[in-house]
Amino acid sequence: MRTFNLKTLLFFVLIAFIISFSSFFEPCDAREGGNKQHWRKKQKGYGGDHRRAASRGDSYITTDETAVTLGKKSGGGSNVFNVLDYGAKGDGKADDTKAFEAAWAAACKVQASTISVPSGSVFLVKPISFSGPNCEENIVFQLDGKIIAPTSSGDWGSGLLQWIEFTKLKGISIKGTGVIDGQGSVWWNDSPKYNPANESTDSSLDDLATESYSGKMPSTKPTALRFYGSDLVSVTGITLQNSPQAHLKFDACTNVQVSGISISSPGNSPNTDGIHLQNSQNAVISASSIACGDDCVSIQTGCSNVYIHNVNCGPGHGVSIGGLGKDNTKACVSNVTVRDVKMHSTLTGVRIKTWQGGSGSVQNIMFSNIQLTEVETPIMIDQFYCDKSKCQNQSSAVAISGVNYVNIQGTYTSKAVHFACSDSSPCTGVSLDTIELKSVDEGKHLYDPFCWEAYGVLKTSTVPRIDCLKKGKASTKAQSGSSGSSC
Repeated sequence: MRTFNLKTLLFFVLIAFIISFSSFFEPCDAREGGNKQHWRKKQKGYGGDHRRAASRGDSYITTDETAVTLGKKSGGGSNVFNVLDYGAKGDGKADDTKAFEAAWAAACKVQASTISVPSGSVFLVKPISFSGPNCEENIVFQLDGKIIAPTSSGDWGSGLLQWIEFTKLKGISIKGTGVIDGQGSVWWNDSPKYNPANESTDSSLDDLATESYSGKMPSTKPTALRFYGSDLVSVTGITLQNSPQAHLKFDACTNVQVSGISISSPGNSPNTDGIHLQNSQNAVISASSIACGDDCVSIQTGCSNVYIHNVNCGPGHGVSIGGLGKDNTKACVSNVTVRDVKMHSTLTGVRIKTWQGGSGSVQNIMFSNIQLTEVETPIMIDQFYCDKSKCQNQSSAVAISGVNYVNIQGTYTSKAVHFACSDSSPCTGVSLDTIELKSVDEGKHLYDPFCWEAYGVLKTSTVPRIDCLKKGKASTKAQSGSSGSSC
């Protein structure tokens, strides 16, 4: 019995020895992914299961590790391109244009990329175009710093139509808490005349001379920010101020969203429209504040499905459709809604303006829930619009139909309602519902509401009483004069 126990003990000792000896060899494991097998030796590391790639000594890695490696080669997988990393100084003096161009060129190659313009810096950027026919989609321009325009006439040549332009992109967004400052006062006011004595014969001082001398600015003033030929365009949060001309323009764009922005320039700054829409469809403008020297929002030919709501306007010229049909052109605007808008100290409130001699149509327009304070003329249709000292009388006109005014209230300083429509193409389908407009000076005699060739209906009593609107339909002769109004 004792011999049996000794043999058994020796047997277990031998088994333990074999197991202990085998642990000196390193086994291999196989992982299969798809149709390929990735083999590698297990490595002993430090601190539990920690492994270091540098200690492997083999070239076989897993599919997941391949993805990580490729990500590092493309910049760590980041899709954010900071303009400071491309040479921008951000001191408000050095020219940062090339840095912005370089950052755009890099971001343009990466889908859903972001260009970062960081806060705490001021970037001087000369006229620049961010073009996108070959760009990836859904690029974000994260603007948290400040961008300023040059004030030297030499940077503008004989004049340009825009300062910052985004063209032919799909999915382009500008958002953030930053500022775009056009420094427009050098355009609005008389600039210093050119003085040859300011020139230096030392070429090393040329840049300094350019910066210190503004010169006489060109007669063509640029729009601060323009989008052209783009789809899925969004502008949110930012501030635009002191543009030489219009602040924000959309031309030939679709699916536009503007929200939470601020536009600011003096009330006497010439032609500084807030937002300008032309040949653009499916646009929403909301929750924004606009103060400027022209129309807060200007809607031009080729626009349809435009929705404007919760906007504060003033000073400025109100929300306008037109002027349309200038130089005998055809203009078409349809399906526009303007609602829940506040206007204060503006030239007009809600306005449609067309030139004599034009053709086309304005139809299906709704102005509702408009609150006005000290507005010169709250409600206006003017088919005899002319911004010159004298315009030629012409019979043809852009036809206007289906214009609805609902719940428009507040105070005015000159005339509550002005409907000046064409003899050959009268305004038709005009409706007024819950209109209450009072003079800022009740004791002062102001102009009575004016109507000429305006047909429509009063759905409720109005203040003041608008008894000049014609009932029924326009005459057959007048309707035939608008035969060219189809769009």
